[in-house]
Amino acid sequence: MLTKRIIPCLDIKDGRTVKGTNFINLRDAGDPVELAEIYTKQGADELVFLDITATNEKRKTLASLVNRIAHKINIPFTVGGGIGSVEDVRTLLDAGADKISVNTAAFKRPDLINELSASFGSQCVVLAIDTKKHEDGDWYVYLNGGRVSTDVKCIDWAVEGVKRGAGEILLTSMDHDGSKSGFAIDITNQVSSMVNVPVIASGGGGIPEHFYEVLSQKADAALAASIFHFKEISIPDLKAFLRNRQIPVR
Repeated sequence: MLTKRIIPCLDIKDGRTVKGTNFINLRDAGDPVELAEIYTKQGADELVFLDITATNEKRKTLASLVNRIAHKINIPFTVGGGIGSVEDVRTLLDAGADKISVNTAAFKRPDLINELSASFGSQCVVLAIDTKKHEDGDWYVYLNGGRVSTDVKCIDWAVEGVKRGAGEILLTSMDHDGSKSGFAIDITNQVSSMVNVPVIASGGGGIPEHFYEVLSQKADAALAASIFHFKEISIPDLKAFLRNRQIPVR
């Protein structure tokens, strides 16, 4: 049985780690290089770095900061934000990223996924989907760090993204983001059932039970930010909790 992964996320703005609720009301959460080092030592399985304002500010991801973090960690490192071309990805891989995460640019030009998969392999391409539930009961895709709504259903985009070569889905429920009320089990299970690649659940982790709930079902990994940044849960304690409940973790 494949082990389930625990993944801290560094949301980066102006070179600092920040965290908000439902994608707004950001507050400072510390130095990303220091946090990356701490999480590696604590036993995080991977690390995700998202330059959350790069797309909106129409600029590239901070390659120099990626490089500083990469020198401090020895776990898989996924980087996203402002990526729009094969050249952008090459720059970040050269800086020390292992995988890259694409979101808005891939939605606006889906061929980007094909190009990145062909150039670097599907295992390198993570399709990040920010999604919100609408009154009709369906979940829809949002772009530009959650600022722009679309009429495309989350499941449809996830299926297309995987067909085009995405090797993993990072699925963030905007409704649950920063709420600490639990992950969006329903849409996570739906997406996981429709694609044959790993799905990372993101948004809503607040207590160890929330991680158990989502990882005991179809999610392959669970990503969280503020509970780790503000030391509400430690990664070793969380893994011990999951192990005691027969969830296979490293």
